[in-house]
Amino acid sequence: MKAERIALLLVIVLVMGVPLAAVLARSNSDTIEIHAQMADNGGWTPSDLKAQVGQPLHLRLTSDDVMHGFAVGQSDAPALDVLPGQWTTTTLLFDQPGKYTFYCTRWCGPSHWRMRGTIEVTGAATGATTETITTTAPLYVTLNLDLDAPHPSDVVPNEKPSAARGVSLGVILDRIAAPDRTQTSGAQVWHQLRSSSITQHLSDEQVWDLVALTWRSNTTPERLAEGQQLYAQNCAACHGETGKGDGVIAPSLKKTPMPGMTMTGHETVAPIDFTDAKNMLGASDAILEGKIIRGGMGTGMPYWGPIFTAEQIQALVDYVWTFQFER
Repeated sequence: MKAERIALLLVIVLVMGVPLAAVLARSNSDTIEIHAQMADNGGWTPSDLKAQVGQPLHLRLTSDDVMHGFAVGQSDAPALDVLPGQWTTTTLLFDQPGKYTFYCTRWCGPSHWRMRGTIEVTGAATGATTETITTTAPLYVTLNLDLDAPHPSDVVPNEKPSAARGVSLGVILDRIAAPDRTQTSGAQVWHQLRSSSITQHLSDEQVWDLVALTWRSNTTPERLAEGQQLYAQNCAACHGETGKGDGVIAPSLKKTPMPGMTMTGHETVAPIDFTDAKNMLGASDAILEGKIIRGGMGTGMPYWGPIFTAEQIQALVDYVWTFQFER
């Protein structure tokens, strides 16, 4: 009798357990497990994901070494911390097809910027954004600029130009042909202002203050604040908090062979010093924007095009100029 009761209980457990196991298996099969390791040890595994428009993508992430961060480029969703030995879950939903980049938001080593993966989303656009999306070519492409060509300035100020001093000069800049700072370098703007009859009574340094004023007039405190935050999170580790190219990662970037490369010309280089007037004042917004979008080919400078929105890139460009011009 006792044996029959035990057998009956086993049958009940099996009957109930099969559907439960099927549910659990189906739930687990809908979730992709991603392991994170420092880039030199493999980065994200897997790093290439696929998704459908309007269909949730369930992810379960963990780190196999140090703390990492997870975020999807050009997204407003906050970054997630991915902790060693712990699981972090998230669900992504896309309403537009395309290839999205996910990346690490924690500085996990010199090759941190290589911690990237892609999500290929297919299907038709949904919701209110069903119109065809068109992309505008970056300025450096439109203008056919060589981002790798030297662009030294032929003139530099003796001290850091100040927009506040520029205001105090009382010069009405509207009476001077407005320079297009997107395509014009700081030095070219200086020459343009210097040659104007309105500035003939000013010293060369005062004209530099007017250059600083033109740059400040084309941005806002809010955009500068956004640029400062983006710079601190993504650029300061290499370029330094004060823009001098002396960030905590900088020493490891000086003439270090690129991963998998041994020949000359494929080495990381020291980060650019944004306080170097000779170099910076020969550059335009289009050049700085292009370097952020494309990165420094073969130098270790990451490409940020798939990570930042156009507005974020402009905010970063505006903030970088504060290393040359006092606000």
